[in-house]
Amino acid sequence: MSKKQKNQGGGSTIALNKKAKHDYFIEDRLEAGLVLEGWEVKSMRAGRAQLSESYVLIKRGEAWLFGAHISPLTTASTHINPDPSRTRKLLLHGAELSKLIGLVERRGYTVVPLALYWKRGRAKLEIGLAKGKKAHDKRAVEKERDWQREKARVLKTG
Repeated sequence: MSKKQKNQGGGSTIALNKKAKHDYFIEDRLEAGLVLEGWEVKSMRAGRAQLSESYVLIKRGEAWLFGAHISPLTTASTHINPDPSRTRKLLLHGAELSKLIGLVERRGYTVVPLALYWKRGRAKLEIGLAKGKKAHDKRAVEKERDWQREKARVLKTG
């Protein structure tokens, strides 16, 4: 078994949503499965997925991923018509789904996709239960991060 084959079945990351940590306070994280078509799996194995403009909505008791872009491969079959940004259903347990519905509808939380990765040969999406940050919150977090970095630098040299 080659090194490349081992990584595909393991926990290798396909795509990250780095902007989510900047724009939201992530309070809870959940793992969801995805309903995918064959060409999407092949494209994701080639690393052609993006989560930057994607979001999760809950409609009629089901969770859906909107705006995730999976670019089709040029070698895809000719008898299919791939839609790179189609809506994809998320697979969650009933208890997880009811928890998300309650928090989103009653408490004003948002559900954001954080990471797309492989787990035991299956594509998984890490979603986060989040509250939006205001501009002053973003500045405070950045100031705290800079202070921690400076403190570590001083302690390392001194």
